[in-house]
Amino acid sequence: MAINRRATANWKGTGKEGSGTVSTTSGALKNTPHSFHTRFISEDGKAGANPEELVAAAHASCFTMKLSFVLGAAGFTADVLECTATVTMDKVGDGNGVVGIHLDLKGKVPNISAEQFKTCAEEAKLNCPISQLLKSVPITLSAALV
Repeated sequence: MAINRRATANWKGTGKEGSGTVSTTSGALKNTPHSFHTRFISEDGKAGANPEELVAAAHASCFTMKLSFVLGAAGFTADVLECTATVTMDKVGDGNGVVGIHLDLKGKVPNISAEQFKTCAEEAKLNCPISQLLKSVPITLSAALV
């Protein structure tokens, strides 16, 4: 069964001076502003969103959910999984491009060894649907029990 998820973006004006909004069907984003400023200058997010942080949010969300399934299959249930995904954009040729993604995972999982946790995390990193989508760039992982 296919699952379709939608987001709608609009833009007015030039690339540097223009601006737009992005919305999702769920309402998680509703007319959230985005612009050159929110993408390349304002890193605090107060002025609006940018595509890279939206990709990071999708990846962190997908990865932690997949990891919960991997842990369950191995006989473990996480008390807490927290992942910060960092999408790095840098110069590529004459422009910019995403050059890597780092997943920084911290977890509290009863009765699991650090080695088992890292093995499960690596499996989730390789197999979550968003990792599969983004495999054209290097994806790194640090995983630690807390």
